[in-house]
Amino acid sequence: MHYIQNLPLESVGWSALIAAIPLLTVLVLLGVFRWKAQWAGLAALGVSLVVALFAYGMPVGMTFDAAGYGAANSVLTVLWITFNAIWIYNLTVETGHFAVLRRAFTAISDDKRIQAIVIAFSFGALMEALAGGGSPIAICSVMLIAAGFPPLKAAVIALLADTAPVAFGGMGNPITILGTVTHLNPDDFGAMTGRQAPILAFFVPFLLVAIADGPRAIKQVWPAALTAGATFCGTQFALANYWDYKLCDIFAAIVSAGAVVALNRVWQPSDTGLPPRAPGTPPVMAGGAADHDAVAERRAGRPEGGDSRRDVVTAFAPYLIVVVLFSLAQVGPVKTWLARGTASFQWPGLDHITTSGGSPVATVFTVPWASTAGTLLFVSGILTTLVLRLAPLKALRVYGATIRQFGWAIFTVLCVFALSYVMNLSGQITTLGIWLAQTGAVFAFLSPLVGWFGVAVTGTDAGSDALFGGLQLTAAHQLHASPILFGAANTTGGVLAKMISPQNLAIGTAAVGAVGAEGTLFRRVFGWSIAMLVLLCLIVYLQSTSVLGWMVVGG
Repeated sequence: MHYIQNLPLESVGWSALIAAIPLLTVLVLLGVFRWKAQWAGLAALGVSLVVALFAYGMPVGMTFDAAGYGAANSVLTVLWITFNAIWIYNLTVETGHFAVLRRAFTAISDDKRIQAIVIAFSFGALMEALAGGGSPIAICSVMLIAAGFPPLKAAVIALLADTAPVAFGGMGNPITILGTVTHLNPDDFGAMTGRQAPILAFFVPFLLVAIADGPRAIKQVWPAALTAGATFCGTQFALANYWDYKLCDIFAAIVSAGAVVALNRVWQPSDTGLPPRAPGTPPVMAGGAADHDAVAERRAGRPEGGDSRRDVVTAFAPYLIVVVLFSLAQVGPVKTWLARGTASFQWPGLDHITTSGGSPVATVFTVPWASTAGTLLFVSGILTTLVLRLAPLKALRVYGATIRQFGWAIFTVLCVFALSYVMNLSGQITTLGIWLAQTGAVFAFLSPLVGWFGVAVTGTDAGSDALFGGLQLTAAHQLHASPILFGAANTTGGVLAKMISPQNLAIGTAAVGAVGAEGTLFRRVFGWSIAMLVLLCLIVYLQSTSVLGWMVVGG
């Protein structure tokens, strides 16, 4: 059976309105009616199926095959990654070493606002650079709880902080995919994104401080926020433009963290702002205690009651293992060897879908089981088990508890990915893009919005670039504008929707043990997402004019 993606109506505007109904459904149900994410995602999936069947005329079997294709993709690209990332965290909780890690971060500064910058902004960027897929949100959320933040506030901080590194996350994967779908040089896209995303990244530490302790805290902690923001964005810009965009986030994370630690040695805020946790009452995070008898006994046995160097090194070891494994996976020969462990097949029932222009739509299900971030994290977890000297059966029980911890979040991710693939393969996403592309010169202002919509649906910047990279290229040619500018705008705009995408909200609430509070979390981050999106739209528009046109690569 053959299916051609066409507009449901002759009017592009009315067609776009119909195509937007599923996306509007999930946003309204989450933000206005405060539905839980799993039910909002399921309802939006149902609406997208109805739109695909009755408005677009997609065959019934093909429509449900598209939903299954999307759900299957979510297992590899989100769930497999997140399960293993949280498993590593839970292993450290089980042995008590996460409490050691918490005390090590506390030693950097007694001020929890500075800890929020180091953990969520810098360390989170490192996790995004290496793993992505929601793992920074999950890991940093629980680390912030360990530092003394309430669960939902910790999730908000982690979600907002994850905007800064996403464009170059996963070793620059969104940029690489953008180059692939547009057949343009990804280095140019990386350089142009490096002239947009760092501007937003500069402001993120200030926002984190304001969320952590209110706007007044900025006056007290601005030197740390300025240091983190300036060093991060400066490093991102330099590497994206003069070295390798794939390494942007790794170096930006390390440099910004090092700069804040160095600053803290010569400057301390006069007021810590947040009350310290009462001694002897370690937090409970996502179902796991923050200390463990073995570690506690060793601390009690020392006169100073502190952690030994061995315990501190062991506490950091799991994350060092992650850094080393992901770095090795990018080495040429190792990367080639891992790539051999890839299986792929045509997804049943979807092999005869074409665009209105006659181009076939790719529906091959690829399983890079050896090189995917989830597998590398799983191997990291096994090595962590050895380093922490945890019995295999206990590690397996921890893994089972980790999966149970996510509960309804698993269902949410499956529904939202099914929704995104139904919208994509039926042509609903393309319809929205065509409508935006017809706005003429105003499209320069709206081009980041296209990427924002893409990530709101798919949950990943790479997914948004795969969906809309070609559309941005077409719009640029029609408007005689720079395709590098519009492509980069798609990537940078997408990062601002990651905090509101249902699957990332589900990951955040699951990590902090607040499954069902996705609507509350959505309302807390939505305003920040829109505010930064408007700022970016203005920047991109000015870059399309003589005002900031000098910033455009090749312009």
